[in-house]
Amino acid sequence: MGSDDPWAYPQDREGPPRQVQVAPFEIGATTVTVAEFARFVNATGYETDAERFGDSLVFAGVLGADAERWPRVAATPWWCVVAGADWRHPGGRGTALSSVADLTDHPVTHVSRRDAQVYCRWSGTDLPSEAQWEYAARGGLTGQPFPWGAELTPGGEHRMNVWQGTFPEENTAEDGWLWTAPARSYPPNGYGLFNTTGNVWEWTASGFDPDSGDDRAVMRGGSYLCHESYCRRYRVSARSAATEDTSSGHIGFRVIRGGA
Repeated sequence: MGSDDPWAYPQDREGPPRQVQVAPFEIGATTVTVAEFARFVNATGYETDAERFGDSLVFAGVLGADAERWPRVAATPWWCVVAGADWRHPGGRGTALSSVADLTDHPVTHVSRRDAQVYCRWSGTDLPSEAQWEYAARGGLTGQPFPWGAELTPGGEHRMNVWQGTFPEENTAEDGWLWTAPARSYPPNGYGLFNTTGNVWEWTASGFDPDSGDDRAVMRGGSYLCHESYCRRYRVSARSAATEDTSSGHIGFRVIRGGA
């Protein structure tokens, strides 16, 4: 688990590489999809954090000219705080992504870790720990940055949904997708898991650095917004974190059973 290769971010406490043991567990082949989350909401009437708060984070590129209507996040100005954005309206209302009608097989987004944990309780599952997530994401490979090996685009072939072009101005979509891709896009890894890197960040059950008092929740895998110029976190060892009530258009989750 972990890495200290030149791609790694020491400030993320990504390394050093170390041996970790995990008990047997089952894990979803994909992130939870819009259709699966809709079944949960229809069965329970659950209201997500984004719906309760009244807004969520949307990438400005989704909004086009409408981006100027919404306040930006100062540290990351490509994010807009959009009123009415939620899992049903991933771009907010009245935008190109105002509905999930055509996205039912895509990962659900705009879900906080608290939302994901409620889904898990309903479905009899759990969020993976960091160790479980990384073990599964590697697909049986050891010491490789990607689920398929060492090269980002082996033979020029795109294996995941990340940003191509100049971030955040232009995405050439050479990998086939401007925003999220269907949850079963690209070949699976050696354990049959799809999109463990790229597409959407995935919540885990772990805290980022509890020993130092940083109890933000760990996210893994990177997203369609990751680009080598500022965020090489589309690797199996990479880490990021957010508060458990955070929601955005590039965070989803995958579930496990067992492993206690």
